[in-house]
Amino acid sequence: MSSLNDSNDVYSSNYGSTSGIAANFRPFSSPYLNYDPGYIPQNQPEFIFLDGGSKQRGRFELAFGQIGGSCMIGATFGGASGFYNGLKATTLAGQTGKLRRTQLLNHIMKKGSATANTFGSVAVIYSAFGVFLSWARGTDDEINTVVAATATGCLYKSTAGLRRCGLGGAVGFGASVLYALWNSRDKLSSLRQFNPA
Repeated sequence: MSSLNDSNDVYSSNYGSTSGIAANFRPFSSPYLNYDPGYIPQNQPEFIFLDGGSKQRGRFELAFGQIGGSCMIGATFGGASGFYNGLKATTLAGQTGKLRRTQLLNHIMKKGSATANTFGSVAVIYSAFGVFLSWARGTDDEINTVVAATATGCLYKSTAGLRRCGLGGAVGFGASVLYALWNSRDKLSSLRQFNPA
């Protein structure tokens, strides 16, 4: 039976001395933390993917961020526009104090929510077309982006008549082509440097 003042007890036998604990202390070595760092590769990917899986997120995973971001951007632009319109309207009406503040908030909330609704609706339609095309074609490329944006523009303006429907599709087509060209600028620059000789 060992007592507290046993000679093997590092803490009690060297109590009161300044250098005894540091001299007699043996650090605890865990078998789970004692490893050779050579077994762990230093250049490893940041994320772990399934074998045969895609190295990037698909359209469905990106859709949620696109929809939420579109709503927030729409609310920001709409709120700024409503604030400007509210300032003009309340100045022309000669309103001051609490009445002016209330009218400004009404303008900001009304315009901000309407613009956020518009941007969010367009993002939902675009994401739905993109996910469907990606699933139907089995690939996610620039063609899906262009077709989804064109179809979104046509569908969003389909209730306003054939001319507006075509105009919406043209706007979606133009914006998506510019986006696809911007994303493919590295491929385009490598094509320009191609030398057949």
